[in-house]
Amino acid sequence: DKAPLSKSLLLVPSAISILLTLLFQHYQKFFAYNLQAIKEDFQIWRLVCGRTICLDLKDTFSSSLLIYNFRIFERRYGSRKFSSFLLGVWMLSALFDLLLVEITQYVFGITINSLPSGFLGPVFALFVPFYSSIPRMQVTQVLGHFSITNKTLVYILGLQLLTSGSYIWILALSGLVSGICYNSSILKVHRILCVPSWVAKIFSWTLEPIFSSAEPTNDVRVGMGATVDIQRQQRMELLDRQIMMSQVAQMRRQRQQQGGMINWNRLFPPLRHRHNANYQDHRPSEQDTPPPTEVSEEQVARLMEMGFSRGDALEALRASNNDLNVATNFLLQH
Repeated sequence: DKAPLSKSLLLVPSAISILLTLLFQHYQKFFAYNLQAIKEDFQIWRLVCGRTICLDLKDTFSSSLLIYNFRIFERRYGSRKFSSFLLGVWMLSALFDLLLVEITQYVFGITINSLPSGFLGPVFALFVPFYSSIPRMQVTQVLGHFSITNKTLVYILGLQLLTSGSYIWILALSGLVSGICYNSSILKVHRILCVPSWVAKIFSWTLEPIFSSAEPTNDVRVGMGATVDIQRQQRMELLDRQIMMSQVAQMRRQRQQQGGMINWNRLFPPLRHRHNANYQDHRPSEQDTPPPTEVSEEQVARLMEMGFSRGDALEALRASNNDLNVATNFLLQH
Protein backbone atom coordinates (compact mmCIF):
# COMPACT_ATOMS: atom_id res chain seq x y z
CA ASP A 1 0.00 0.00 0.00
CA LYS A 2 1.21 3.53 -0.93
CA ALA A 3 4.33 2.15 -2.65
CA PRO A 4 3.51 1.63 -6.35
CA LEU A 5 7.07 2.34 -7.51
CA SER A 6 8.53 -0.23 -5.13
CA LYS A 7 5.94 -2.73 -6.32
CA SER A 8 6.83 -2.13 -9.96
CA LEU A 9 10.56 -2.47 -9.23
CA LEU A 10 9.81 -5.68 -7.40
CA LEU A 11 7.67 -7.28 -10.11
CA VAL A 12 8.81 -6.10 -13.54
CA PRO A 13 12.63 -6.59 -13.33
CA SER A 14 12.16 -9.88 -11.47
CA ALA A 15 9.77 -11.20 -14.11
CA ILE A 16 12.11 -10.18 -16.95
CA SER A 17 15.08 -11.74 -15.16
CA ILE A 18 13.26 -15.04 -14.73
CA LEU A 19 12.15 -15.07 -18.37
CA LEU A 20 15.68 -14.35 -19.60
CA THR A 21 17.09 -17.13 -17.44
CA LEU A 22 14.54 -19.80 -18.25
CA LEU A 23 13.15 -19.09 -21.72
CA PHE A 24 15.13 -16.44 -23.58
CA GLN A 25 18.74 -17.16 -22.73
CA HIS A 26 19.93 -16.11 -26.20
CA TYR A 27 18.81 -12.55 -25.38
CA GLN A 28 20.88 -12.28 -22.20
CA LYS A 29 23.81 -10.80 -24.09
CA PHE A 30 21.81 -7.61 -24.63
CA PHE A 31 21.45 -7.12 -20.86
CA ALA A 32 25.08 -7.76 -19.95
CA TYR A 33 26.86 -4.87 -18.21
CA ASN A 34 29.79 -4.95 -20.66
CA LEU A 35 32.12 -2.04 -19.95
CA GLN A 36 34.40 -2.86 -22.86
CA ALA A 37 31.51 -2.55 -25.31
CA ILE A 38 30.48 0.74 -23.70
CA LYS A 39 33.95 2.31 -23.90
CA GLU A 40 35.20 0.89 -27.21
CA ASP A 41 32.02 0.41 -29.25
CA PHE A 42 30.07 3.29 -27.63
CA GLN A 43 27.12 1.03 -26.81
CA ILE A 44 25.65 3.51 -24.35
CA TRP A 45 22.36 1.62 -24.27
CA ARG A 46 24.08 -1.03 -22.17
CA LEU A 47 24.16 1.47 -19.30
CA VAL A 48 20.37 1.21 -19.26
CA CYS A 49 19.85 -2.48 -19.99
CA GLY A 50 22.85 -3.72 -18.05
CA ARG A 51 22.08 -1.66 -14.97
CA THR A 52 18.39 -2.55 -14.74
CA ILE A 53 17.88 -6.31 -15.19
CA CYS A 54 19.74 -8.95 -13.16
CA LEU A 55 21.00 -11.98 -15.06
CA ASP A 56 21.73 -13.94 -11.87
CA LEU A 57 18.64 -15.23 -10.07
CA LYS A 58 20.44 -15.06 -6.71
CA ASP A 59 21.01 -11.34 -7.22
CA THR A 60 17.40 -10.97 -8.36
CA PHE A 61 16.09 -12.63 -5.21
CA SER A 62 18.31 -10.67 -2.81
CA SER A 63 17.70 -7.29 -4.48
CA SER A 64 13.94 -7.93 -4.58
CA LEU A 65 13.87 -8.62 -0.85
CA LEU A 66 15.84 -5.43 -0.21
CA ILE A 67 13.50 -3.36 -2.38
CA TYR A 68 10.58 -4.81 -0.44
CA ASN A 69 12.15 -3.77 2.86
CA PHE A 70 13.07 -0.32 1.52
CA ARG A 71 9.48 0.42 0.47
CA ILE A 72 9.16 2.35 3.74
CA PHE A 73 11.04 5.24 2.10
CA GLU A 74 8.44 5.60 -0.64
CA ARG A 75 5.72 5.70 2.00
CA ARG A 76 7.68 8.25 3.99
CA TYR A 77 8.88 10.56 1.20
CA GLY A 78 6.27 10.00 -1.51
CA SER A 79 6.65 8.35 -4.91
CA ARG A 80 8.08 11.41 -6.65
CA LYS A 81 10.84 12.05 -4.10
CA PHE A 82 11.62 8.34 -3.90
CA SER A 83 11.86 8.08 -7.69
CA SER A 84 14.08 11.18 -7.75
CA PHE A 85 16.42 9.51 -5.27
CA LEU A 86 16.57 6.33 -7.36
CA LEU A 87 17.13 8.27 -10.58
CA GLY A 88 19.84 10.44 -9.02
CA VAL A 89 21.81 7.59 -7.46
CA TRP A 90 21.36 5.48 -10.62
CA MET A 91 23.04 8.17 -12.72
CA LEU A 92 25.73 8.91 -10.14
CA SER A 93 26.54 5.24 -9.61
CA ALA A 94 27.00 4.76 -13.38
CA LEU A 95 29.68 7.44 -13.29
CA PHE A 96 31.32 6.02 -10.18
CA ASP A 97 31.32 2.53 -11.70
CA LEU A 98 33.49 3.72 -14.58
CA LEU A 99 35.75 5.71 -12.26
CA LEU A 100 36.29 2.80 -9.86
CA VAL A 101 37.08 0.44 -12.73
CA GLU A 102 39.71 2.87 -14.05
CA ILE A 103 41.17 3.37 -10.57
CA THR A 104 41.34 -0.40 -10.02
CA GLN A 105 43.15 -0.86 -13.31
CA TYR A 106 45.56 1.99 -12.62
CA VAL A 107 46.40 1.03 -9.01
CA PHE A 108 46.24 -2.78 -9.05
CA GLY A 109 46.65 -3.48 -12.76
CA ILE A 110 43.37 -5.45 -12.88
CA THR A 111 41.41 -5.10 -16.12
CA ILE A 112 37.63 -5.38 -15.60
CA ASN A 113 35.65 -5.83 -18.80
CA SER A 114 32.22 -6.42 -17.28
CA LEU A 115 30.33 -6.01 -14.02
CA PRO A 116 27.31 -7.84 -12.56
CA SER A 117 24.13 -6.56 -14.17
CA GLY A 118 21.01 -5.39 -12.42
CA PHE A 119 19.50 -2.54 -10.41
CA LEU A 120 22.22 -2.95 -7.79
CA GLY A 121 23.69 0.54 -7.46
CA PRO A 122 20.44 2.19 -6.27
CA VAL A 123 19.73 -0.79 -4.00
CA PHE A 124 23.05 -0.33 -2.19
CA ALA A 125 22.47 3.45 -2.13
CA LEU A 126 19.25 2.92 -0.15
CA PHE A 127 21.36 1.63 2.74
CA VAL A 128 22.46 5.23 3.37
CA PRO A 129 19.01 6.57 4.40
CA PHE A 130 18.24 3.19 5.98
CA TYR A 131 21.24 3.55 8.30
CA SER A 132 20.70 7.22 9.10
CA SER A 133 16.92 7.58 9.40
CA ILE A 134 15.45 4.22 10.47
CA PRO A 135 15.54 3.77 14.26
CA ARG A 136 17.32 0.72 15.63
CA MET A 137 15.30 -1.46 17.97
CA GLN A 138 16.59 -4.57 19.69
CA VAL A 139 14.53 -7.72 19.11
CA THR A 140 16.59 -10.35 20.92
CA GLN A 141 20.13 -11.34 21.86
CA VAL A 142 22.28 -14.25 20.75
CA LEU A 143 24.52 -15.82 23.44
CA GLY A 144 23.70 -12.85 25.66
CA HIS A 145 26.10 -10.50 23.86
CA PHE A 146 25.13 -10.15 20.19
CA SER A 147 22.05 -8.00 19.65
CA ILE A 148 19.52 -8.82 16.93
CA THR A 149 17.62 -5.72 15.86
CA ASN A 150 14.89 -4.88 13.37
CA LYS A 151 17.64 -3.92 10.89
CA THR A 152 19.81 -7.03 11.18
CA LEU A 153 18.01 -9.04 8.49
CA VAL A 154 18.35 -6.20 5.98
CA TYR A 155 22.09 -5.95 6.61
CA ILE A 156 22.43 -9.72 6.22
CA LEU A 157 20.65 -9.54 2.86
CA GLY A 158 22.97 -6.75 1.80
CA LEU A 159 25.99 -8.84 2.82
CA GLN A 160 24.62 -11.80 0.87
CA LEU A 161 24.23 -9.61 -2.20
CA LEU A 162 27.71 -8.16 -1.71
CA THR A 163 29.33 -11.61 -1.70
CA SER A 164 27.42 -13.02 -4.67
CA GLY A 165 29.92 -11.90 -7.32
CA SER A 166 33.59 -11.16 -7.77
CA TYR A 167 33.32 -7.50 -8.75
CA ILE A 168 30.02 -6.62 -7.12
CA TRP A 169 31.94 -4.67 -4.46
CA ILE A 170 32.47 -1.98 -7.12
CA LEU A 171 28.70 -1.62 -7.55
CA ALA A 172 28.23 -1.59 -3.77
CA LEU A 173 30.87 1.08 -3.23
CA SER A 174 29.60 3.27 -6.06
CA GLY A 175 26.05 2.90 -4.75
CA LEU A 176 27.00 3.89 -1.21
CA VAL A 177 29.01 6.89 -2.42
CA SER A 178 26.11 7.92 -4.67
CA GLY A 179 23.67 7.71 -1.76
CA ILE A 180 25.94 9.84 0.43
CA CYS A 181 26.35 12.43 -2.33
CA TYR A 182 22.62 12.59 -3.00
CA ASN A 183 21.74 12.97 0.68
CA SER A 184 24.44 15.58 1.23
CA SER A 185 23.02 19.02 1.97
CA ILE A 186 26.29 20.60 0.82
CA LEU A 187 26.44 19.21 -2.71
CA LYS A 188 22.73 19.93 -3.44
CA VAL A 189 22.58 17.02 -5.89
CA HIS A 190 18.92 16.39 -5.08
CA ARG A 191 18.01 19.75 -6.57
CA ILE A 192 19.63 18.90 -9.90
CA LEU A 193 18.90 15.20 -10.35
CA CYS A 194 15.19 14.99 -9.71
CA VAL A 195 12.06 13.89 -11.52
CA PRO A 196 10.14 16.87 -12.97
CA SER A 197 6.62 17.38 -11.73
CA TRP A 198 5.09 16.88 -15.19
CA VAL A 199 6.84 13.52 -15.56
CA ALA A 200 5.60 12.47 -12.12
CA LYS A 201 2.04 13.42 -13.10
CA ILE A 202 2.24 11.38 -16.31
CA PHE A 203 3.38 8.29 -14.43
CA SER A 204 0.79 8.84 -11.70
CA TRP A 205 -1.94 8.87 -14.36
CA THR A 206 -0.66 5.89 -16.36
CA LEU A 207 1.39 3.44 -14.28
CA GLU A 208 0.32 4.16 -10.71
CA PRO A 209 -3.24 2.78 -11.18
CA ILE A 210 -1.70 -0.47 -12.47
CA PHE A 211 0.69 -1.04 -9.56
CA SER A 212 -1.18 0.65 -6.74
CA SER A 213 -2.85 -1.49 -4.11
CA ALA A 214 -6.01 -0.92 -2.15
CA GLU A 215 -5.60 0.34 1.39
CA PRO A 216 -5.83 -2.58 3.83
CA THR A 217 -8.95 -2.66 5.98
CA ASN A 218 -9.29 -3.54 9.64
CA ASP A 219 -11.24 -6.66 8.67
CA VAL A 220 -8.16 -8.40 7.29
CA ARG A 221 -7.16 -11.29 9.53
CA VAL A 222 -3.56 -11.59 10.66
CA GLY A 223 -1.69 -14.36 12.39
CA MET A 224 -1.16 -16.70 9.45
CA GLY A 225 1.82 -18.92 10.12
CA ALA A 226 3.38 -18.31 6.71
CA THR A 227 3.49 -14.53 7.21
CA VAL A 228 5.06 -14.26 10.65
CA ASP A 229 8.18 -12.50 9.34
CA ILE A 230 6.11 -10.05 7.30
CA GLN A 231 3.92 -9.24 10.29
CA ARG A 232 7.00 -8.71 12.44
CA GLN A 233 8.40 -6.27 9.88
CA GLN A 234 5.10 -4.38 9.81
CA ARG A 235 5.11 -4.13 13.59
CA MET A 236 8.67 -2.80 13.44
CA GLU A 237 7.57 -0.07 11.06
CA LEU A 238 4.73 0.91 13.38
CA LEU A 239 7.11 1.02 16.33
CA ASP A 240 9.44 3.41 14.49
CA ARG A 241 7.05 6.23 15.29
CA GLN A 242 6.88 5.29 18.96
CA ILE A 243 10.68 5.20 19.16
CA MET A 244 10.87 8.67 17.66
CA MET A 245 8.40 9.94 20.25
CA SER A 246 10.38 8.39 23.09
CA GLN A 247 13.58 9.98 21.80
CA VAL A 248 11.89 13.38 21.75
CA ALA A 249 10.61 12.85 25.30
CA GLN A 250 14.11 11.98 26.48
CA MET A 251 15.53 15.11 24.86
CA ARG A 252 12.82 17.18 26.54
CA ARG A 253 13.82 15.82 29.96
CA GLN A 254 17.46 16.61 29.27
CA ARG A 255 16.61 20.19 28.33
CA GLN A 256 14.51 20.61 31.44
CA GLN A 257 17.41 19.40 33.60
CA GLN A 258 19.88 21.72 31.85
CA GLY A 259 17.95 24.91 31.44
CA GLY A 260 14.46 24.53 32.78
CA MET A 261 11.23 24.62 30.80
CA ILE A 262 11.26 25.98 27.25
CA ASN A 263 9.42 29.23 26.70
CA TRP A 264 6.78 27.94 24.31
CA ASN A 265 5.02 31.30 24.25
CA ARG A 266 8.13 32.82 22.72
CA LEU A 267 8.71 30.06 20.17
CA PHE A 268 5.17 29.09 19.14
CA PRO A 269 2.72 31.95 19.67
CA PRO A 270 0.52 31.07 16.66
CA LEU A 271 0.14 27.43 17.67
CA ARG A 272 -0.22 28.21 21.35
CA HIS A 273 -3.21 30.45 20.75
CA ARG A 274 -4.66 29.03 17.54
CA HIS A 275 -7.92 28.12 19.32
CA ASN A 276 -8.09 31.32 21.37
CA ALA A 277 -10.87 33.61 20.30
CA ASN A 278 -8.98 36.68 21.52
CA TYR A 279 -5.90 35.84 19.48
CA GLN A 280 -6.95 38.16 16.65
CA ASP A 281 -6.64 41.16 18.98
CA HIS A 282 -3.04 40.32 19.82
CA ARG A 283 -1.80 39.40 16.35
CA PRO A 284 1.55 41.07 15.64
CA SER A 285 1.79 43.67 12.93
CA GLU A 286 3.11 42.83 9.47
CA GLN A 287 6.22 44.91 10.08
CA ASP A 288 7.16 42.88 13.17
CA THR A 289 6.50 39.51 11.52
CA PRO A 290 9.76 37.82 10.42
CA PRO A 291 9.97 36.32 6.93
CA PRO A 292 8.74 32.69 6.75
CA THR A 293 11.39 30.02 7.16
CA GLU A 294 11.88 27.51 4.38
CA VAL A 295 10.54 24.19 5.65
CA SER A 296 12.03 20.80 4.79
CA GLU A 297 9.46 18.52 3.18
CA GLU A 298 11.23 15.51 4.65
CA GLN A 299 10.68 16.78 8.18
CA VAL A 300 7.06 17.63 7.34
CA ALA A 301 6.57 14.04 6.17
CA ARG A 302 8.03 12.71 9.42
CA LEU A 303 5.67 14.81 11.53
CA MET A 304 2.71 13.75 9.38
CA GLU A 305 3.69 10.11 9.91
CA MET A 306 3.41 10.72 13.64
CA GLY A 307 -0.23 11.75 13.16
CA PHE A 308 -0.05 15.55 12.98
CA SER A 309 -1.72 17.56 10.25
CA ARG A 310 0.32 19.18 7.52
CA GLY A 311 -0.69 22.68 8.61
CA ASP A 312 0.44 22.15 12.20
CA ALA A 313 3.66 20.51 11.02
CA LEU A 314 4.50 23.43 8.72
CA GLU A 315 3.73 26.02 11.38
CA ALA A 316 5.73 24.20 14.07
CA LEU A 317 8.76 23.76 11.82
CA ARG A 318 8.72 27.40 10.77
CA ALA A 319 8.48 28.55 14.36
CA SER A 320 11.29 26.22 15.48
CA ASN A 321 13.57 27.07 12.55
CA ASN A 322 13.31 23.52 11.18
CA ASP A 323 14.27 21.91 14.50
CA LEU A 324 12.43 18.58 14.25
CA ASN A 325 12.88 17.67 17.91
CA VAL A 326 11.57 20.98 19.23
CA ALA A 327 8.62 20.99 16.82
CA THR A 328 7.68 17.41 17.69
CA ASN A 329 8.01 18.10 21.39
CA PHE A 330 5.62 21.02 21.22
CA LEU A 331 3.06 19.20 19.06
CA LEU A 332 3.06 16.25 21.47
CA GLN A 333 2.35 18.53 24.41
CA HIS A 334 -0.36 20.58 22.66
